[in-house]
Amino acid sequence: MSENDKTAKAQEVLGGLRGSIDNIDAALVHMLAERFRCTQAVGELKATYGLPPADPNREKIQIERLRRLATDANLDPDFAEKFLNFIVKEVIRHHEAIAANRSAD
Repeated sequence: MSENDKTAKAQEVLGGLRGSIDNIDAALVHMLAERFRCTQAVGELKATYGLPPADPNREKIQIERLRRLATDANLDPDFAEKFLNFIVKEVIRHHEAIAANRSAD
């Protein structure tokens, strides 16, 4: 097989892998959007009943659960925890904003 043939084959495989990555990225965005729709409803409920925006016990349980899932999926559990912490911080920020808007009304 010539170098050009090898390069062409590599480009073909690379294109297929990149197509899969693009599809996965799109799915992740849609899943995150759905997750935030749900957490928005949680924030509204918490604001309505005067519950705190953060729930450290729930967060601890979720982190432990996510770390187990990551380990089972052969994903670095430290990375999974960092990812969840990033999302949780954003959710709490949204919940705080909802509560502040409710108290301003």
